[in-house]
Amino acid sequence: MRLLNRPLVTIIIMFSRKKNKLGEHHFKQLARDIDPDEIFLDASNLPEFDKHQFEGRIEAPIGKSAIWSVVLVFLLVEIIFIGKVFSLQVVHGGELLAKSENNRLEHTPIFATRGVVYDRRETLLAWNSFSSSTPVSLFATTTTKELLFPRRSYIDLPGFSHVLGYLSYPKMDSNGFYYQKLFIGKDGIEESYNDVLEGENGLRIVETDALGKVAPGSIIEEPKNGKDLTLSVDARVQTKLFTTIRSLAEDQNYMAGAGVIMDVSSGEILALTSYPEFDSSVLSDGSDRKLIQSYQTDKRSVFLDRTVSGVYTPGSILKPIMAAAALAEGVILPTKEILSTGSISIQNPYDPNLKSVFNDWKAHGLVDMRRAIAVSSDVYFYEIGGGFESQKGIGIINIEKYARMFGLGVPTGIDLMGEKSGTIPSPTWKAATLGEPWRLGDTYNTVIGQYGFQVTPLQAARATASIANDGTLVTPHLVKGLPQAVNVLKIPIASEHLSVAREGMRDAVQYGTVIGLNVGYVTVGGKTGTAELDSRKKFINSWVVGFFPYEKPRYAFAVVMERGPYSNDIGGVYVMRQMLDWMWQNAPEYLL
Repeated sequence: MRLLNRPLVTIIIMFSRKKNKLGEHHFKQLARDIDPDEIFLDASNLPEFDKHQFEGRIEAPIGKSAIWSVVLVFLLVEIIFIGKVFSLQVVHGGELLAKSENNRLEHTPIFATRGVVYDRRETLLAWNSFSSSTPVSLFATTTTKELLFPRRSYIDLPGFSHVLGYLSYPKMDSNGFYYQKLFIGKDGIEESYNDVLEGENGLRIVETDALGKVAPGSIIEEPKNGKDLTLSVDARVQTKLFTTIRSLAEDQNYMAGAGVIMDVSSGEILALTSYPEFDSSVLSDGSDRKLIQSYQTDKRSVFLDRTVSGVYTPGSILKPIMAAAALAEGVILPTKEILSTGSISIQNPYDPNLKSVFNDWKAHGLVDMRRAIAVSSDVYFYEIGGGFESQKGIGIINIEKYARMFGLGVPTGIDLMGEKSGTIPSPTWKAATLGEPWRLGDTYNTVIGQYGFQVTPLQAARATASIANDGTLVTPHLVKGLPQAVNVLKIPIASEHLSVAREGMRDAVQYGTVIGLNVGYVTVGGKTGTAELDSRKKFINSWVVGFFPYEKPRYAFAVVMERGPYSNDIGGVYVMRQMLDWMWQNAPEYLL
């Protein structure tokens, strides 16, 4: 028991010293004879161990599962690392290289100078202002230099906004980078000829180091300036037409108005204007938000170019076309007279006790074709359009056919965006629109330009020009000086039939509904039209179309005053009378 009071190491040493004396066999025998509980320690000798050196503890070997876990963790990290390197170098290498180059090279556009727009007399209509006080100048974030691009300036006269349009300037984000590097035309000539006017921007590339310092030298790609345009409009005539329409609208409570004057031979537009209008400079700069908002909320549709996109019931301006159509179809001779007692009546097909009455605006007595045009007899055109008693009519199919032949219901092809086609009523149209069959009364109302008909003022001017020039349908256009194929189409109607229509329009000026244009300094042929609006007929559109000089026509015109009081007898004729008087004093070259 003395051995039990000694440390285990001492016991082992004592046995090793006696190893030689007892012999190896005896030692092994002795080791086998020691009971396990003889080598365990008791509490009395535990404090003699150095616990920080793990003395007195039994050590166990590390398991294989732990070793494999460590290996797998290192292998997973290696796979992720290699995958990321592959993604950066192979998959996204080109993209990241481009970003790196862009971060190193600063690209600054050198803005091309936009083309200038002139009128036919070389009056500036739209040009570029390089004033340093321009409100659209921007600053670069990497330099202290002010980056200026030219501001678009427009003629300070009314009547041009819808023709010229406006611009969207280049735009820069908060970091100083241009996300829109071009001037983009909006509306009018600025939009339709944007590719011609804009040119091509140049490029300045400045290299910077990692600290943002600018390296000496740069690469410059020179800009290519846009081409100038010369319009066929005369700024003086354009402004006068607009201000006359505006004054009449304000004085006589018309909601809006539009007017066109065009060359009957070439299709060149001398004036094309729509009231109300916007300010091109305000929309381009975008600074007057209150005014822009007022444009957007105006019930008169300020942004609508009524000359090409406004569609109106034509009323009696259709009658010269229908007269030529009746002659071409052989349903009447121009000298045959029809009695207008103020109305015609036809049997109601659904009630034998009722008749449908179609009124004339007055009783005209006996009228032949020329006089019917001059005094605008509805009864005469009811009969040659839909037929009545012994008089044969051309019918709705031919009404539609000849209306399209004269360019109504189809785009004119003018070099402006947003042109509308309009509507020519027909049995197919009525069935699709209203789900009802076509009736004779519909034909009567269609032939006088009332039922379902919708045309633009430009279409009306073009159709009038084709009567004036003996049957050539020209393409209206605003730009001179550019290679331009102006399509022309010969209307297949005999000259003598068109001559009758012209003579009736001349009679209308001499003693009929257009007598207000019977002036001594130029001969005019014309036709009025009054289109009744809504079922209660509280409002009208007032039309006048015509051409001058009568003997050798040069210009055709169309004016519509929109939505005026029904009782108002001052309309389109007044506008053209003011225009002719003014032109005689200020631009007589167009009347000769």
